[in-house]
Amino acid sequence: MLRLHNTLTQKKEPFQPAQAPNVKMFTCGPSTYQRAHIGNYRTFLFEDILQRYLEYLGYRVTRAMALTDVEDKAILQAKKEGLSVEELSGRNEAVFFGDFDLLGIKKPPYSVRASGAVDQAASLIAKLLESGYAYRHKYLGTENIYFRPLKFGGFGKLSHLDMSKWPKKPRRFHKDTYPGTPWNMGDFIIWHGCALEDVCYETPIGNGRPAWNIQDAAIATKTLGFTIDIACGGIDNLVRHHDYTLAIAESVSGTQFARFWLHGGHLYVNGKKMSKSLGNVYYTTDVLAKGFSGVQLRFFLIYARYRERLNFTFERLLDVSRKLDAVRGLVADLQNTKPASQSRGDPKMGAELAADFENHMNDDLNVKGAFDGFSQNLALIHQKRYTLAAGELKNVLDGLRRIDTVLRCLF
Repeated sequence: MLRLHNTLTQKKEPFQPAQAPNVKMFTCGPSTYQRAHIGNYRTFLFEDILQRYLEYLGYRVTRAMALTDVEDKAILQAKKEGLSVEELSGRNEAVFFGDFDLLGIKKPPYSVRASGAVDQAASLIAKLLESGYAYRHKYLGTENIYFRPLKFGGFGKLSHLDMSKWPKKPRRFHKDTYPGTPWNMGDFIIWHGCALEDVCYETPIGNGRPAWNIQDAAIATKTLGFTIDIACGGIDNLVRHHDYTLAIAESVSGTQFARFWLHGGHLYVNGKKMSKSLGNVYYTTDVLAKGFSGVQLRFFLIYARYRERLNFTFERLLDVSRKLDAVRGLVADLQNTKPASQSRGDPKMGAELAADFENHMNDDLNVKGAFDGFSQNLALIHQKRYTLAAGELKNVLDGLRRIDTVLRCLF
C-alpha cells in the first residue's frame, strides 16, 4: 500500500482517498509575475510524480493548480514593464507551460488563474464576514478585509505553530507577501479594496481584488469542493501560506479541507539557496545551453527523496545524467534485440522490475530507490538478452513502459 508522509500529522500514513478510486488533488502553482526557475520545477515535478504514480496504481486523479496572476508583485512588475497584468501573466504562463512540455510534466486539467476565481473568493469572504472570522478595516484610505487567525481554533496545526506566542492584541499585515520566512503574527489581509492604479473587480462585497492569502482556497474550493484528498507544495509554503488556506476553507465549511498535506524540499545551488543577488538562479534555458536535455533535467530533479534538500551543480547533473543514459542504453538494446525464439517463455520474466519499482514508490515516493532497484534487475536481464523468448522480451518492455508512465525518462 502507498504510504505518504503527511505534514499535518508528521507521520507516514497509508493513503486512502475519501471516495476511491477517485482522488482530488490541489497543488500550488507559479506566481506569474516572473519566470519559474529550476527550483520551482523541482516542486512541480514531485507533484507530477505523485499524480502519475496514483494513476499507475489505478486511481482517477482530478487535479487543480493555482496560477497567481493578480497580486502586489504582479501589479508592480506590470507597471515597471509598461504592460497590463494580463499581458505580463500571459507571457510568463506561456513560458511556464512550455517548460512543462520540456520536462514531461502533465498539465493539470484545472489550471486556474486567481483572476478566474474572484467570484469564489468574494463568496468565501462574505461568509467569513458573516461568521466573524473576517472584518473590514480602513488602511491608508482603502477599506480592506482581514482574517482573524485566533478566531479559528485550529490555526497553525499544519505547520505546528506554538500559538501561545501569538499576540493577543490585533496586529494587521496589509501586503500579499513579505520578504523572508518568519511568521506574520497577526491578522492577514484577504481582500484589497480598490486603490489608485490598482486592479479592481466589482463584487457583492465591494470593489477590490482578492489577496494572495485567499486565492488558493478560492481556486481549490471552486474546482474541487471543500473536501479534498491531497494538497501539495514546496516546503516554503508552510510558512504563512498553507495554514492560511486551511483556516479559510475550514472556517467556511466546518469540515476538514485536506487529509494529506505533502511538501517538497528546497533545491540549493552549490550548497546555497538560489538568490538573484548571488547570481545562482538557473532557468531551464540555462541548463539547455550547457548541452543537457529536458529529460536529463527531469531525472536529476526527481532522483532524490522529494522531502529532502537537493543540491544542484552542473557536475552533479552530469553524473546523474550518465546514470540515466546508461539505463536508457540498456532499454534501447532490449528494444533492438531479436528474440531467441517466438515462444512465450517464462511469463514471469520482468515481473521483478515492477515489484522493485512499486516497493520503493510505495515508501513515500522513493524515486531514487525505485530507479536503482529496477535498474539492477534490468542489468541482469540485459546480460541474457540474446537468450530471451519473444514473450519474455515483450513482458520486460511492457513492464518498463508502464514504469515510464510515471518516470517519463526511460524511452
